[in-house]
Amino acid sequence: MEIGAVTTAKNVQRVATMLAVAVRKQLPRVHAGNQMMEKARPKTVQIRMTRLMAAVAELRDADAFEEIYAYIFPRLRSHMRKMTRDPTMADELSQEVMLLVWRKAYQYDPSRAQVSTWIFRIARNLYIDSLRRRMPEFDENDPAFVREADLPADRLLVNAQDAAALTRALGELKEEHLEVLRLSYFEEMPHSAIASALGIPLGTVKSRIRMACEKLRWVLQHTTR
Repeated sequence: MEIGAVTTAKNVQRVATMLAVAVRKQLPRVHAGNQMMEKARPKTVQIRMTRLMAAVAELRDADAFEEIYAYIFPRLRSHMRKMTRDPTMADELSQEVMLLVWRKAYQYDPSRAQVSTWIFRIARNLYIDSLRRRMPEFDENDPAFVREADLPADRLLVNAQDAAALTRALGELKEEHLEVLRLSYFEEMPHSAIASALGIPLGTVKSRIRMACEKLRWVLQHTTR
């Protein structure tokens, strides 16, 4: 076996060990880099996490993954327990999320989202998938699922104009305000999870959402006059 293959196998084994520890509801040893990130400013944490994810994606660096794991996993598990209200299910899903982070690190694009946001999105999608697997089959003939009549042309035009106005209004927002709005309303993440994902205080999340909504309201009022 080639040296590169041996190294990769060892890294995979280390990752598997970390995830096995999580199943036993214990956390791995505190990583020195994680101690640094816990005390660092949010921007510094974002930069550090992006570099670590690149190391995992490009080099299959188990040390980098361990640092990501030590920082994210406690927050992720707490978020999943609040979401599922089932500690066992939450722990299993959290383990699956981190395994997907290891396997799909190459898919992460720093230009589109922060590392924590990307990981929490994986968690949300995995949770939704788990719910779908447990949902009963629906009767397609049930009146509740009968397609509604098409809207008249004038109503469709008004809706399109409203959507265009909203798109323009969103473009007026600061990036930090747009991020919390997207996570709250489109990703349906609770405020506490957004705070954990972005590494900012809960009060900051709420104030950014409030300011973003006020800005949107002002822009929409002035563009629809």
